[in-house]
Amino acid sequence: MTDIRLRDATPADADVLDRWAAFPEIRGEFNDFGLGPGDRSKVREALAAGPLRNERNGEMIVERISDGAPIGTVGWHEVHYGPGPGSRAWNIGIAIIPEARGQGYGSIAQRMLADYLFETTDANRVEVQTDVDNVPEQRALERAGFIREGIARGSQFRAGAYHDLITFARNRSDG
Repeated sequence: MTDIRLRDATPADADVLDRWAAFPEIRGEFNDFGLGPGDRSKVREALAAGPLRNERNGEMIVERISDGAPIGTVGWHEVHYGPGPGSRAWNIGIAIIPEARGQGYGSIAQRMLADYLFETTDANRVEVQTDVDNVPEQRALERAGFIREGIARGSQFRAGAYHDLITFARNRSDG
């Protein structure tokens, strides 16, 4: 049994989401693109309107069940590998707060998100890219059942330089 769940963000989460967005040290070095928190009023408006998810993308809170504490977020957006709807896949991402890292929550949350997307959509593929230097995330993805596929050289601009990313994926048939 797991001590986390994924849940929709609510207006009550707005302050914690703002705090996480404001501090690069909370997002972590691999999620810091130098963009700053941006205009958070749009996020608050979206939260007031309902869940932060639709047919093209979404974001959910990772919550520790034992104490009800939000410990991060998972998000997804659609990508296409061809013109038809059968070529749609999901690209996912995760951010876990520093004090909750290294405890296995990331693996569980990413597996839960992939399972959720397979259960609620007809997509055959869920993928994620991570920096070649982000070894803890690579291990978390492998524990979550994702398969390493290859390297996209110089594909992400972050911290003033281009970085190589490793692609991992799960297909519906991978289980």
